[in-house]
Amino acid sequence: MQTARMTEEIQVQGDGRGKQERNGPHAGSDMSDKPPRPGTVLEEYEQLPEGVHAEIIDGELHVNPQPAIPHVRSTSRLGTILGPFDLGSGGFGGWVLLDEPELRFERGDILVPDVGGWRRERMPVLPQGVGFTLPPDWVCEVLSPSTELRDRGRKMEIYAREGVKHLWFVNPRARTLEVFALHGGVWERLGLHSGDELVRAEPFEAMVLKLALLWER
Repeated sequence: MQTARMTEEIQVQGDGRGKQERNGPHAGSDMSDKPPRPGTVLEEYEQLPEGVHAEIIDGELHVNPQPAIPHVRSTSRLGTILGPFDLGSGGFGGWVLLDEPELRFERGDILVPDVGGWRRERMPVLPQGVGFTLPPDWVCEVLSPSTELRDRGRKMEIYAREGVKHLWFVNPRARTLEVFALHGGVWERLGLHSGDELVRAEPFEAMVLKLALLWER
């Protein structure tokens, strides 16, 4: 895994072995029918109380604190703004958008982005149970001081490895939106937007996004 950073571009090199397209008979299926092995990190994860924010990264369990109110507000507003892409209203559509989807990858990592989205042609039917094995087409991480390094580091690398096509970072404290696209297993930063800008951001560039709505109280 190699990571290179430049002035206007941040690149995270995936290893090319991730499943970028999983459209077979088990695409998007849940893993709840596979009981965890006793004494494993997965077993510990499965036994956490409902509502606890946790992830498994490189075989290590990470329990995250409850997000602060600005974080929750930005996440909720983003879901509302992008809602027409899920509902198919106002000329938009073609997406399945979910808050905090649990992503279960083949190598054992379990990641929970703040928002995730799949193009409907890749996931025409929602799986049953808990957990998605089909990597999303887009994820958004709303940054918190306690999780930002992990979001920008290993999680970003795993998303590249698994073939997620677009990644957003929303920072309620700095009032910024960073937009990334995956090209050849490498993250390219398409833009850094801030304040009350009007933005067309991939993969939802069909809509003009008013950033100020993400920070409004």
